[in-house]
Amino acid sequence: CCYKAVIFDASGVLLPSPYKTAADWEARSCIPAGTIQQAMLSGGENSLSLKYTRGELTAVEFLQELGQQCFEIANVSVPLDSFLSDLIRNEMRKQLPIMAEAVECIRAEGLKTALLSNSLCLLDGESFLPLDRKHFDVMVESYQEGMHKPDPRIYQLCLERLGVQPQESIFLDNGSQNLKAAAQLGIKTVKVDDPEVALKELETYLGFPLQGFVPYTRSVRPSMEIPKNHLQKYLENILGDHTTGPLVLRQFGHGHSTQTYSIKFGDHLLVLKKEPSDGLHPSGPAIGREYRVLKALSEAGVPVPTVLALCEDRSILGTPFYLMEHCAGRVYSDVSLPTLQCSQRRAIYAAMNQVLSKIHSTDLRAAKLEDLGEHGNYIQWQVETWTKQYRAMETHVIPAMERLIQWLPLHFPVSQKTTVVHGDFRMDNLVFHPDRSEVLAVLGWKLSTLGDPISDLANNCMAFFLPPHFNAQRGLRKCDLGHLGIPTAEEYSQMYCDHMGVERPENWNFYMAFAFFRLAAMLQGLHKRSLAGEEPLALPAPGESSLENVEFVADLAWEFATKEGFRVFDSLPTTKPLARHYSTWAR
Repeated sequence: CCYKAVIFDASGVLLPSPYKTAADWEARSCIPAGTIQQAMLSGGENSLSLKYTRGELTAVEFLQELGQQCFEIANVSVPLDSFLSDLIRNEMRKQLPIMAEAVECIRAEGLKTALLSNSLCLLDGESFLPLDRKHFDVMVESYQEGMHKPDPRIYQLCLERLGVQPQESIFLDNGSQNLKAAAQLGIKTVKVDDPEVALKELETYLGFPLQGFVPYTRSVRPSMEIPKNHLQKYLENILGDHTTGPLVLRQFGHGHSTQTYSIKFGDHLLVLKKEPSDGLHPSGPAIGREYRVLKALSEAGVPVPTVLALCEDRSILGTPFYLMEHCAGRVYSDVSLPTLQCSQRRAIYAAMNQVLSKIHSTDLRAAKLEDLGEHGNYIQWQVETWTKQYRAMETHVIPAMERLIQWLPLHFPVSQKTTVVHGDFRMDNLVFHPDRSEVLAVLGWKLSTLGDPISDLANNCMAFFLPPHFNAQRGLRKCDLGHLGIPTAEEYSQMYCDHMGVERPENWNFYMAFAFFRLAAMLQGLHKRSLAGEEPLALPAPGESSLENVEFVADLAWEFATKEGFRVFDSLPTTKPLARHYSTWAR
């Protein structure tokens, strides 16, 4: 897509037209049809509506003059208070659902959105537009700017705030003059007479669908499309022939080494997860193994998505896949939880901690997961695996990584408890209840196996030491945790140990060094693939990476290794120095 931003008008585009609302109100109130529209628009550039949107009239002055104009037109007193109440509190509060969904689809593709409106304001000077402002990167309202459409300056102001060129943007409006002014600047325009028709036209320009939105999804990447006809037949067999309706397929942005899709089919909202079909990884992630883990943990009471079916028949979609129920809720990508209150933040961290301990408390025999992996030597195996991965992806010599590759094998834990380990446990792999601090589902199980549970805890604690704007994974470094109501890394790890009834491990710094070493190896893989222009298919680390990111994380790992070295040194028993006896006698 060559476009970077879509700009929307409010009235008649995102919201119902106020003049249609006025016509309906006039009919109910026995006011001559068209009175309000004529009163607001008569006078051209000096019309009441334009003078008000330019800020030349206060709200009180506008209402007084509008009432006088209506009386002169209709020869009857018009109860404007009643009309405005109907307009603002009822009709104009009804954002058009198809437009709201289109905005979310556009943002999911990484494009910016803006509102550009000749809007009115309330008596207290606030905007009355009932729009969720977080869905717009820029909001330009005429009453605040002192200019209005079709003045070219207000379009240029909007483009400037968006940081895009005219030819990189599309503008939707229902006014011909407004669209003409935008087109003269080089902006692509779409006239909105019928919202559905307008969105179809917009889809042709953008190249992706603007319906069927599911949170945290985007349109299916061209390289990851799957045969919908084969899938629909399979779903009909699984769900029953009575399931009807179009099959809407979208793709989750989460997860690189597997392809995860949202499916709307009839009344069903499902998630499909499959192995990649690119041939780069012939063995692929063990989809069947992941299905088995989810099924067992669900039966053990761990909050995970409910799995429905496993298909290993490659003739359906080319590679094995499984289906699970969609779990609606909130996924927090920012670990500082900026939209929550202090008490809510602490509760979210407590819930995350508790669910991690629940995973690690799963009875392996009862869950029939005793053979999921080897018992013991998990850390050794992980260090060997990620060292090989790092060497295969190495582009530059990173001194900290060289030291870690030598240091880690010399400091393996003497004994390791064996439990189910998630392998990638972090906040954005959890689905929380929309209204309370409850984990509804733990996602991202492709690295799950049997292993040392403290490695999961260390992985979870990395966020405490990463910067807030770190590209690969947002963190809490240098944040005022007390002010935010978020526990410290020490408090969080102790909370876990209390849940598990164990002592905090003495060699905690080793586990943190290992966690950051592993992350550095993952980021190195992302970096090398980005240099080659490839998608990061084999690595679970989110976001993008650069050599600077890898070096930063490797240095963090070495800091923890150094701390562990000092701890070991300080714990050594003190002994008296060996006494050497010297003789002054000549030999």
